[in-house]
Amino acid sequence: MLYQIFSLLLDVVGGLLTGACLLRLYMQRQRVPFTNPVGRLVFALSDWLVIPLRRVIPSVGGWDVACLVGAFLVQLVQYLLLWAVIGLGVGASWAWVPWFALFGMARVAVSGLMGLLIVYAVLSWVQTQSPLSDVIARLCEPLLRPLRRVVPLLGGVDLSPLVALVLLQVVMIVLGHLQMAVLL
Repeated sequence: MLYQIFSLLLDVVGGLLTGACLLRLYMQRQRVPFTNPVGRLVFALSDWLVIPLRRVIPSVGGWDVACLVGAFLVQLVQYLLLWAVIGLGVGASWAWVPWFALFGMARVAVSGLMGLLIVYAVLSWVQTQSPLSDVIARLCEPLLRPLRRVVPLLGGVDLSPLVALVLLQVVMIVLGHLQMAVLL
């Protein structure tokens, strides 16, 4: 029971910090301004890690690699702590921990995209005009644009977010199977 509680708390904290680093990277790539509530939250959660990393890790081709490394480091620490708590160090190789961190980071990215799409769909139903809805729309648009070319409107309803969610669920299943294949 204590392991489950510890694992849950690590998942929440690790997922939040990893998600903030990845969202920071994604928002920079999409040129979404950070002057909105989402941007301020992302800065508040990730500045302590990303800013020191930027001093050592330069951007590559317009990509803020420090955000990516920060997300990986958070996941690495999370899995090292889990590994240490359950005592798998005895007879098991610590070399698997970076793989767990890599797959954990991918799962956080996919889960984050799914969360964005759900919020986008709900906000599209109530049609609010707020800074938050504009940010969410700009972040979801690159995912939905290719699907909108294929998925027609049905009765005036855009089903592309639903299709994107199903596809992201498939990606999560594939990630789980890939992780198991790497470990076996």
